[in-house]
Amino acid sequence: MGRYYTVSGKPTGSTHTWGPTIRDLAARLRGLPPSLGPVRLIGVDGHAGSGKSTFAGHLAAALGGAPMLHLDDIASHEQLFAWTDRVMTQVIHPLARGESALYTPYDWHARRFGASRPLPAAPVVLVEGVGAGRRALRPHLALLLWMEVPREESWARGRRRDGTEQREFWDGWVAAEHAHFASDPSRPHADLLVLQTPRGYEVLPGPGSTPGSDQSVTQSDGPSALW
Repeated sequence: MGRYYTVSGKPTGSTHTWGPTIRDLAARLRGLPPSLGPVRLIGVDGHAGSGKSTFAGHLAAALGGAPMLHLDDIASHEQLFAWTDRVMTQVIHPLARGESALYTPYDWHARRFGASRPLPAAPVVLVEGVGAGRRALRPHLALLLWMEVPREESWARGRRRDGTEQREFWDGWVAAEHAHFASDPSRPHADLLVLQTPRGYEVLPGPGSTPGSDQSVTQSDGPSALW
């Protein structure tokens, strides 16, 4: 949700160095079968303020610069969550045909949609944001990751990040997000849960993982990180 409130978008200047967890996860994603035309579409979902865009940015870098769609660019003030038709028309359908998508990002300050922006049909494409695991998108995902941060903690992080001037917007957002996940929850369908730790990240099997698959092995940054 940070892109709602900053001119330049979500923070990109993190000094965190992604460790073996993200490198190994990137290798795993490359080996998945395509889920959308030639694309392995990977969803990164979680509550606002849970660190989705930061984690997805590290993962995209470990994938050699994988294209990434921020759902903040698809949503708008008038349609915080009612953006399924836009993402299907502008992104999902073209990628399914093996074509580059062309979407119009929303400017949260000017309150209008901007110039079209391409999203290549690369081997791995990331889609991050609240609602990336919604039921309309899940059939097109090769894997769904959920940032495992409690909602109250996530929202508190987001409020601190965006400051008091966005208090009113946050009040409205919290109510909208709560209603969205009540009717269309993502976490129960997540293949993997991502936890941030002092050493980096830990990846655990999610509620939607297949019993007996290789997802039963926990992966974490540290001296004995495994998949």
